[in-house]
Amino acid sequence: MIRIAVLGDIGSGKSYVAKQFGYPVFNADIEVAKLYKKNKKCYKKLKKTFPKYISKFPINKNEISHVILAKKNNIKKIEKIIHPQIKKNLNSFISKNKRKKFVLLDIPLLIEKKLNRKNDILVFVQAKNKEVVKRLKKRKNFNKKIVKILQKLQLSLEYKKKMSDFVVKNNFNNHSIKKNVKNILKNA
Repeated sequence: MIRIAVLGDIGSGKSYVAKQFGYPVFNADIEVAKLYKKNKKCYKKLKKTFPKYISKFPINKNEISHVILAKKNNIKKIEKIIHPQIKKNLNSFISKNKRKKFVLLDIPLLIEKKLNRKNDILVFVQAKNKEVVKRLKKRKNFNKKIVKILQKLQLSLEYKKKMSDFVVKNNFNNHSIKKNVKNILKNA
């Protein structure tokens, strides 16, 4: 099985690009959302750590936003609770799909949390900042301050781009993305 990791900025279209490969995708953002909705163990830990903010199950994403904005190091506390479960889900996903030719990893902090392997194929999704901002503003719970906090957790985009085996320029045009994906699969 070949692991293809999709890297890029928040709102650059990583998830969309990952889906275009047509192979199983592990999307960390979706997994986190599932934890907030379905995992009572995570809920209890978050409620115990942030009783002022986390009030009921399932966890409301707005409550998490308030936690993040309340204190600089709260995000680290959330990560300590959430990331071990995400890592467990990732291992389960890998094991479940071990017979597939490719799997895609859409994990924003893949490199930062050392979840990548030496032989992973890294694909960097590059998009114009103006387009990214426009798309982010359309999101339901868009909060500029939270986006900035999350971006600070990530390594620089230049570094990620340099580390990558392929760069997909996302001009939010379906045709060019499919062409790029075909090229990557051919050369992987």
